[in-house]
Amino acid sequence: MKTLNKLTAASALVATLMLGACAEMGMQPNTAQSTAYPTQNTGVYTQYGVVQSIALVQQETATSPIGAGTIVGAVVGGVLGHQVGGGTGNTAATVLGAAGGAYAGHEIEKRSQTQQGNVYQLSVRLNNGSYVTLNQATSNDIRVGDRVRVDNGVATRY
Repeated sequence: MKTLNKLTAASALVATLMLGACAEMGMQPNTAQSTAYPTQNTGVYTQYGVVQSIALVQQETATSPIGAGTIVGAVVGGVLGHQVGGGTGNTAATVLGAAGGAYAGHEIEKRSQTQQGNVYQLSVRLNNGSYVTLNQATSNDIRVGDRVRVDNGVATRY
């Protein structure tokens, strides 16, 4: 019976780690709204245009109250707590281990997330007539009316 409990706990840990690997890692999607054309054969996509507007906006970050860190921490804490004592002491140690592990995992995950804060949102009219909206951390000394080059979603004056 004890071997079955350890096997079940190990299986739950492996399943949780596999699901955690599938979780979104906070990557921001490319905000470019137009097609890009490759220049030469370097794999770098470049577009040219004129800045129509610039706004300082609050970057929205999608955070969930229960993330992979919380779940992994609870499982690991529960498994480690289950190794302590026997009978009702074992059950209490398992519950306390899971709760402590969940708290520790949540705190570690929360501290490892980067806070984006404010970003510059640039609206650029491209040379082909389409528009693109970019979010970037710095304005790169760009002003409305400046001609810009957009390389992989980042605008710079030229």
